[in-house]
Amino acid sequence: MNHDKLLAIKSSIEAGDAIMKIYKEDFEVEYKADDSPLTIADQNANAVIMKYLNQTDIPIISEENKAIDYSERKNWTKCWIVDPLDGTKEFVKKNGEFTVNIALIDEQKTVFGVIYVPAKRTLYVGDVESQSSYKVQVPENGEINVEALFENAEILKPTTDNAQIRVVGSRSHMNQDTLDYIESLKAKFNKPVEIVSKGSSLKFCLVAEGNADVYPRYAPTMEWDTAAGQAICKAVGLSVISLDTGKEMLYNRENLLNGYFHVKA
Repeated sequence: MNHDKLLAIKSSIEAGDAIMKIYKEDFEVEYKADDSPLTIADQNANAVIMKYLNQTDIPIISEENKAIDYSERKNWTKCWIVDPLDGTKEFVKKNGEFTVNIALIDEQKTVFGVIYVPAKRTLYVGDVESQSSYKVQVPENGEINVEALFENAEILKPTTDNAQIRVVGSRSHMNQDTLDYIESLKAKFNKPVEIVSKGSSLKFCLVAEGNADVYPRYAPTMEWDTAAGQAICKAVGLSVISLDTGKEMLYNRENLLNGYFHVKA
């Protein structure tokens, strides 16, 4: 794994530590123009990640950075896409289901992704080039040797042959389109359907590690919500298909708002 990727992993863990310092305290919640919540944890985590990724000479799109006009972005061949705290609603609820998301994009395709779960110190990493995704438990004490972490990593593997179909549903976004899709699965496969709920980008991880079979998303997301999870899924042979195009979801688009999509084998 190259130096830039190791920096991304290290930054996610340190950002997670910064998040947990706030998580354990009483904190104030602000609201952006779109009514999404923002805390000092988002901002502190972003500062940590920028400190590392600015060393890579690869431009960065982050939810918490000033928006960069597409006239500049369209000339980028590579970029990082970052959500320093995905699942701020989960963070505010203190249910532990929030993540740090970092993805590397090459020619609009996600090629590397890191999802770190600070409350559980669980790290997911997907490398599309090596066709491998990993789950690692990060130790609590001492300096983190990122390369050494992978000596005891679990290799992720999705499952497809089950007596029932396990569908990932959001705690916050279960809607009629999703319910209709679930009914279509029951009719097509003649199998019972189980709903598996998770917050944030952990929904991608559920499918990648074989704890769910499909993740249909019929609610708004941004590129920083999905890029890292898509890399982790893609590296284990899963597809993240845009329902607008019928093809792999692309990144660094003019409009950073995603359309609906499916994650499945």
